This record gives sequence, C-alpha cells and structure tokens, in this order.
Amino acid sequence: MDCGDNVIIINAEKVVLTGNKWDGRVYLRYTGYPGGQREYTARQLLDKSFNKHLKAGKHPLFIKVVKGMLPKGPLGRSLINNLYVYNGSEHPHAAQQPKEIDINKLK
Repeated sequence: MDCGDNVIIINAEKVVLTGNKWDGRVYLRYTGYPGGQREYTARQLLDKSFNKHLKAGKHPLFIKVVKGMLPKGPLGRSLINNLYVYNGSEHPHAAQQPKEIDINKLK
C-alpha cells in the first residue's frame, strides 16, 4: 500500500562500489523499438546522474537499484516516485521532519 512515505538519499556523490562493480555490472533499458536494448554500466549511470539537465532528485543509478527491490506492477511503479536523491546534505524536504536512520546500527 502506498502510504505516501518518502525515501530521501543524501550525499549521493559519495557512493562507493568495490571491486569491478563500476564497470562489471550491466543495467539494461529497452527503447521499445526492435534492436533497442541498451546497456549501461554503473559508472555511466552515475556520470549521467550528475548531468545538469536532469530533474533534481532523479538519479538513474539509484532509481535502477531501488526499483529492483520494489514489487513489480502498478504499486512498484507508483512507489518509485517517492524516492528523492541529492548530491549534498541539503534538500528541500527539511520541513517534513525526516527521521535519520543509521543502517550500521541495524546490523
């Protein structure tokens, strides 16, 4: 159920992938035309996400990764709109009093 909860990722430029994951992982996209399957590496998606022409809060690498964790179907497609990604620690969602979750304490 979509309850309107948002996920805000800050400091996205500090993401670290170990080993050969920057160039070894391949993400696929399909244009809808015959022969239109495109491949992107994590490095290409991250470089694309820091392009100035992208809408604020939309980074292709993080969207691909989180979308794979969501349920498939109409609910998953609507939930991905609640994801916001920002390069720095400043974001316009401060008025909503987001709670900080330290994932290291959850282990």
